[in-house]
Amino acid sequence: MPQSDEIITDVAIIGGGLAGLALADHLHGAGVPFELFEARPRLGGRIAALGTAAGRVDLGPSWAWPGQPRIARLIERLGLSPFAQHAAGEILFEDASGVVHRGMGHASMEGSLRLDGGMISLIEGLAARLPPERLHLSRAVRAVGPDGLRLACGTRCTAAHVALALPPRLAAGLLQERPLPAAARQALAAIPTWMAGHAKVVAVYDRPFWRAAGLSGDAMSRRGPLAEIHDASGPEGRPAALFGFLGVPAAQRRGQGARIEALALEQLARLFGPEARAPLQVALQDWACDPLTATEADQRPPPGHPAYGLPAALAGLDGGRLHLAGTETAPEMGGLMEGALASAERVAGVILGGGHPAA
Repeated sequence: MPQSDEIITDVAIIGGGLAGLALADHLHGAGVPFELFEARPRLGGRIAALGTAAGRVDLGPSWAWPGQPRIARLIERLGLSPFAQHAAGEILFEDASGVVHRGMGHASMEGSLRLDGGMISLIEGLAARLPPERLHLSRAVRAVGPDGLRLACGTRCTAAHVALALPPRLAAGLLQERPLPAAARQALAAIPTWMAGHAKVVAVYDRPFWRAAGLSGDAMSRRGPLAEIHDASGPEGRPAALFGFLGVPAAQRRGQGARIEALALEQLARLFGPEARAPLQVALQDWACDPLTATEADQRPPPGHPAYGLPAALAGLDGGRLHLAGTETAPEMGGLMEGALASAERVAGVILGGGHPAA
């Protein structure tokens, strides 16, 4: 008989982001028992939101694109409301000396889609479809050994399949006790975590005043601290918000949150006028400082979008019972939310296509 603090299930999912929840949704729809473990006290992983009196603003990924069929189907299935990224108005460019030039370039995210309520609505919608007793929050997995999962709270979990729905470099840290080929460990360490070295500053206002001034909210800067800025407002400009990606390296950001926020507001004022200096709310989301997202190897972002996918060395691990389900291992659009859904779809197909006895 198992001990009272032991869980036995068909599939143990580690990670409650979009990939983990989408995989759970596939399994639940097929009647396959699962247990999902999330170290954070919330679901969503890199999908997160800042709550404001007027609504929510994305702190993680903000955009989906036409031609991404999985996320389009999910949005429709959950009854969510997409809207087009605001792009009307002039683009700004700030040169290295701080001089602002209007009408430079084009709105780089024009044509993309956002969600009323933020991308966190995807997470909430998926979670609502799943049995709440199978979603374990604040339950960090310390190791995935040959005899099952060991949780920080002392609980153990034995499963026929283990799906690691988290960045491969984080997965590598959990698999130290699991017998794996050297090539598999090297492959895990070599896959960069998408956006893990980045940080966003979000500023929320009572109205999108830049639109009335003929500005789109898009800006590029060689002075900084924000290198790329966009309108982050909701439908019809509510909540009204701007956000920018920091151009400051992760090592230089540590412990400098308040200073960076102040410098970012000064920059927004240079670009969009003095009203930008006094937001209702301001938030800095630094993913590089989050140990549940980034490793030391992720502190410097890759120069471009990596060629993600599942390396041959990571296929069929442990007799086909150990699976990599994060977006970085997606068969297409790796790193993106569409990739997270594609990866969940791939792993679900493998698990549902054949079974193995419990470990």
